[in-house]
Amino acid sequence: MKVVINECYGGFGLSETAIQHYAAIKGLTLYPEPGRHAICGPTYWTVPPEQRLVEKDNADWYAMPIEERIAYNTAHNQQTLYDRNIPRDDPALVQTVEELGSKAASGRCAKLAVVEIPDDVAWEIAEYDGMEHVAEIHRVWP
Repeated sequence: MKVVINECYGGFGLSETAIQHYAAIKGLTLYPEPGRHAICGPTYWTVPPEQRLVEKDNADWYAMPIEERIAYNTAHNQQTLYDRNIPRDDPALVQTVEELGSKAASGRCAKLAVVEIPDDVAWEIAEYDGMEHVAEIHRVWP
């Protein structure tokens, strides 16, 4: 099995080119829109503008009851493509990193790599300050 990890301090992230490449492999049509914060990059909507939920600003979001926040976040996640929500063993993600190469696929604080692990291993991503490795899941007691 192949898994994508980040091999440097900073954190996992895809470049804009990689997000577009991934979407093409998955057959997704994206509707990028400038993000509200320059550091975050664009928001990649998977639905056209007329079908989207209305985005809330921070004040409106914090004014909502917790149940409404959860429903809003769920709907937003269903209508957007966010690279950190992509399963790391997604074949289209692995293909994207392999085809583009680490430099072109990596976001601004990332150095992505594909690692191969045995198929029968229960695994998770472990990280420290954004630098990641694949770890076998095991039981731990305090």
